[in-house]
Amino acid sequence: MGFLDRCADICNFSHGHSHDSKKLKKNQQLQRVEIKVKMDCEGCEKKVKKSVEGMKGVTEVEVDPKRSKLTVVGYVDPNKVLHRVRHRTGKTAELWPYVPYDVVEHPYAPGAYDKKAPPGYVRNVAANPDVAPLARAGSFEVKYTTAFSDENPNACSLM
Repeated sequence: MGFLDRCADICNFSHGHSHDSKKLKKNQQLQRVEIKVKMDCEGCEKKVKKSVEGMKGVTEVEVDPKRSKLTVVGYVDPNKVLHRVRHRTGKTAELWPYVPYDVVEHPYAPGAYDKKAPPGYVRNVAANPDVAPLARAGSFEVKYTTAFSDENPNACSLM
């Protein structure tokens, strides 16, 4: 800390608080936290947005009520943001469980496809160890599982 920084701290009457915010930004990286929260009305939307706006390190808050999505950008811990939303709003919230359709190898595998997902999205199956092997099936598994599928016109029939 140089002489001019020290003079600025003394004149600012902040007693080093501005220096603490610089440490916060150096220790944590800028993150984009996406949370799924059900919002029925404008009141819910405002309540959810207000719950994280005053949080330390938050730089931007976006609410998308049609997709039930809250996006927080800032120098924050995702688990702390999630806890704060749950605590302040009383709503059930979870980290955004969806990924774009193109990212998943087999988007219609059990567990990946979700009727409640927004258009163009499927569940993030890589995060769920129970479903991940089914969604990551290689061509070998796919060839043998589709051999007896009703949807495959060239499938073997047992009749």
